[in-house]
Amino acid sequence: MTEEEFFLSSHPASLEEPQRLGMVVSGSLSEGLEVKLDGSVSVEAVRSGRLVAVQGQNQRFLGQITDVRLAAIDRLLTVTPPDVADPFIAQVVTGTSTYGILKVIQSLALSSSGIEEAKTIPGHFSAVTEASAADVEMAYGTEDARHFYIGNPLDMEVHLHLDLKRLVERSSGVFGKSGTGKTFLTRILLVGILQKADAVNLVFDMHDEYGWEGSQEGGARVKGLKQLFPDQVAVFTLDEESSRRRGVSTDFVVQIGYDEIEPEDMATLRETLNLTERGLDAIYELGEKYGRNWLNTFFQEDNRTLQEALGERAEVAIGTLRALRLSLNRLKSLHFLVPHAQDDSVKRVLTLLDARKNVVLEFGRYRDNSEAQVLVANLLTRRIHEHYVKRKESARGDQEGPVPLVITIEEAHKFLSPQVASQTTFGTIAREMRKYNVTLLVVDQRPSGIDPEVMSQIGTKLACLLDNEADIEAVLAGTPAKGELKKVLSKLGSKQQALVLGHAVPMPIAFDVRDYGTPQSYAELGFGSWELKQKAQSNISDLYGD
Repeated sequence: MTEEEFFLSSHPASLEEPQRLGMVVSGSLSEGLEVKLDGSVSVEAVRSGRLVAVQGQNQRFLGQITDVRLAAIDRLLTVTPPDVADPFIAQVVTGTSTYGILKVIQSLALSSSGIEEAKTIPGHFSAVTEASAADVEMAYGTEDARHFYIGNPLDMEVHLHLDLKRLVERSSGVFGKSGTGKTFLTRILLVGILQKADAVNLVFDMHDEYGWEGSQEGGARVKGLKQLFPDQVAVFTLDEESSRRRGVSTDFVVQIGYDEIEPEDMATLRETLNLTERGLDAIYELGEKYGRNWLNTFFQEDNRTLQEALGERAEVAIGTLRALRLSLNRLKSLHFLVPHAQDDSVKRVLTLLDARKNVVLEFGRYRDNSEAQVLVANLLTRRIHEHYVKRKESARGDQEGPVPLVITIEEAHKFLSPQVASQTTFGTIAREMRKYNVTLLVVDQRPSGIDPEVMSQIGTKLACLLDNEADIEAVLAGTPAKGELKKVLSKLGSKQQALVLGHAVPMPIAFDVRDYGTPQSYAELGFGSWELKQKAQSNISDLYGD
């Protein structure tokens, strides 16, 4: 098949052919192309982030507009502009003496053998058009067992699909400043993972947005994962009273016994509880002497008794123990912590995950309590880490080990900052747990607060609007054409627009996020009347044949 035959077969004639925008006039592989707009195209009609196609002599390229600027053949025209009050003069000047220039980064080469990263550039005067639906589908796939519709490319009425199998192969992240729709987008991704990724989720739901129901701007309530997947999702809560007040159905109430907390769990709370180095050493000494009952013993005994007991192993001053007591007494305000829990919540979570059930852990009143969030999230994740490492290492022959697990964590900078990432299990998972079938989905408005080494391990990034230079740099670090993509990211809309780049997509692309929360959106996701209709059609086919 010749290149021309391939182009015709993959771009069938339609009533509305992609509009020609202009032609390539200069460029390079590293810095992108410059495209001179045709005189018939208004410079106001093209926007940053728009997909375009470039037809070279032997290849077709797919790229993205990153900048739009004005140019003139003579600088004098900018100093002494012509009188454009006369429509005829204005028409003559526009597109000839003055014109628009588009900056385009060409990322993909399309051919009859498939798609690949562009390793060359089209020649001078190659035609540039708006990308077609066929271009998008060829590059990003169509709806199938692994591709999930996440929105539409900017200014296009065609579905953009994300490869969810590739998404869960490595850790991923959703970033954006407050109010841009991070939670909205994360909710859509979680629905897709449950439907198509053959993976289970553990969601640390800091703000109670993913379990039974969530909210959107204006206060409207939207369905959470439990309403959409009642048989596949279990909701745990740290605060039963909060769940009752909200009228939310939960499956289990979490209690954690003092005897379940190990000294290693306290190390992650060092910054939150203002623990000193000597105080942390004392905790490890308590753990060595009293084992699982170290915290119960600490709360029951006075400083003098503890000092005498620990004196056999190390010199622990009363002042150190007094400061440690002030810090650890803050844990007594966490009502889910009890001397001895009636149920092993950690074991229950692990059992459900092994059975391919998804778990959402709601924090209720502790949504703004850093001690509760860091303690519970790291305690549970550390046990999961140990469990998955053992299961993966015990798998033999062609066994694949445990089902892939995606741990979703909001306000990720609390767990993955440069100061604590090396101490938390989340940092370990981001760096090395992919080989044990565990990855992260981090959600944060301050990506610059996350350890750069961890950010470098995030395979797919979905970034809503960011206006802080450090945050933008953190998201785009190590990305080819970073300077051009910064322009696209900075021009995103303030709501329901994002830039996706990395492992799960063949090239970066800006898009309008699909709707969520309306009856039509639920139907498009496969729930409600649409689902019933599909089942009815399937039953008819079974009865009467195709």
